[in-house]
Amino acid sequence: MSQNPNPIISLLPLVVIFGIFYFMLIRPMQKKQKAHANFLKELKKGDKVVTNGGLYGAILAVEDDAVVLKLSENVKVRVAKSAVAGAQPGEGKTEL
Repeated sequence: MSQNPNPIISLLPLVVIFGIFYFMLIRPMQKKQKAHANFLKELKKGDKVVTNGGLYGAILAVEDDAVVLKLSENVKVRVAKSAVAGAQPGEGKTEL
């Protein structure tokens, strides 16, 4: 007589693998995204930031979906908030 394995025991390795992926990959990524979203919400005039393109500047103005950065004395650019990667290194306020 042949015994069929219990279906719950057959699925147990898949559940364990998903649990590992969740706690090792998905959850930390969600926490990082949430922290970055909070960082973008808290941007204010005077913060020194770096963009995804590698531009370093100080925030002159914050708009709904953009910020105006002062890159040097006479250079001002308007960039999307989503293009701000984080605070400049050594400025105290770090994104993660």
